[in-house]
Amino acid sequence: MVELPKNHGIYFFLIFLLLSLASQLSLARPSKELKPCKHIVLHMHQVIFNGSNSANTTRAAVTSPVGLGHFAFGQVFIFDNPMTKDQNLLSPPAARAQGFYFYNMKTVPSAWMAFTLVFNSTEHKGTINVMGSNFIPAKTRYLSVVGGTGDFFMTRGILEIEEDGVVPFVYFRLKMDIKLYECY
Repeated sequence: MVELPKNHGIYFFLIFLLLSLASQLSLARPSKELKPCKHIVLHMHQVIFNGSNSANTTRAAVTSPVGLGHFAFGQVFIFDNPMTKDQNLLSPPAARAQGFYFYNMKTVPSAWMAFTLVFNSTEHKGTINVMGSNFIPAKTRYLSVVGGTGDFFMTRGILEIEEDGVVPFVYFRLKMDIKLYECY
């Protein structure tokens, strides 16, 4: 019969300690800052429907305001907006932003968005899927890039939004800084 050393409890403790340390190290974040594998800056142009510009509008209300709060709480919009490389609405589109958003706060303007950037050019083909909360009063807002197709197959990243130009109740432009961190 084999006899165990009298201090076998110390061996079990050391093994437990090593396994615990190894699991903690595997959860640690990399010490260097990640750099995006793709970086695209585009400008989204939205022409708001005013009752007579149906040929040019890029957004439509799906529901009427429900009357809860001052910020169109519960109202849903769909959109099909051109995305250009510069700030000019009449520049050739590099992509289109197609999706919806709804106002999700009663006390401040905020919208939850889900949309797809559709690319069909010689430079890029495919889609980038985006979703998240857009807290409108903030100077810079961030949405999650949750996937894509074609040139952007299964991509992940962040989309940074800044207001770039506004004509109240007529038009607005957003600068979208897209940083992709998973590229296949």
